[in-house]
Amino acid sequence: MRVLLVEDDEPVAESLRRGLRRYGFEVEWVTTGAAALAHSAPCDLVLLDLGLPDTDGLDVCRALRRRGDLPIIVISARSDETDRVVGLELGADDYVSKPFGVREVIARIRAVLRRTQPRPPDAGPDRYGSRLTVDRKAARVRVDGAEVALAPKEYDLLAFLTEEPGALMSREQIMEAVWDANWFGPTKTLDVHVAALRRKLAGAITIEAVRGVGFRLETAGGDDGDTRGADTS
Repeated sequence: MRVLLVEDDEPVAESLRRGLRRYGFEVEWVTTGAAALAHSAPCDLVLLDLGLPDTDGLDVCRALRRRGDLPIIVISARSDETDRVVGLELGADDYVSKPFGVREVIARIRAVLRRTQPRPPDAGPDRYGSRLTVDRKAARVRVDGAEVALAPKEYDLLAFLTEEPGALMSREQIMEAVWDANWFGPTKTLDVHVAALRRKLAGAITIEAVRGVGFRLETAGGDDGDTRGADTS
């Protein structure tokens, strides 16, 4: 998986490069909007900073989107709601505000790629730990082989949290991804859905609450990994 990283802040870029490579991504790094638009090597996704030295990253986002459907994730210190909305309206597939952790970025990349790239027709359910499987194609969840009935938003929440087991996701990130990118108001509904998942999937996963921040999903046995396309027959 090849990522074009457009970021002029060297410490941020180096941290992302190291982290992405640990997860098996190939990273091409450029520091300006002009270099991003001139980049001709094939890539699968763009991580785009908005605060570039030669041009506004939003203009780069617009230009890249006009060229095609290449997934774009904005990474920016601009946390203002207007910038986020404009970025998404110009064609960005997701928007991550600095500061962020590498695991959060990995989770966002995987989520975007799941939305934008079709799964192989023969891909099976994803396995998390020894007990839980999530069939994203059929939107079915099983524990120990038995299907668990989840409400639509309960399934969406589980699907998001399992994008990167072990990663801490803030309440705002979860609300934006599962409910609405422009969510306003209290997040009490998130607590209700987390409680429902804990009850229905008891023992198969643990959803840890980090006070004042958000939630972290851990699989049974402490296995943070997952097996894509696992055979559950």
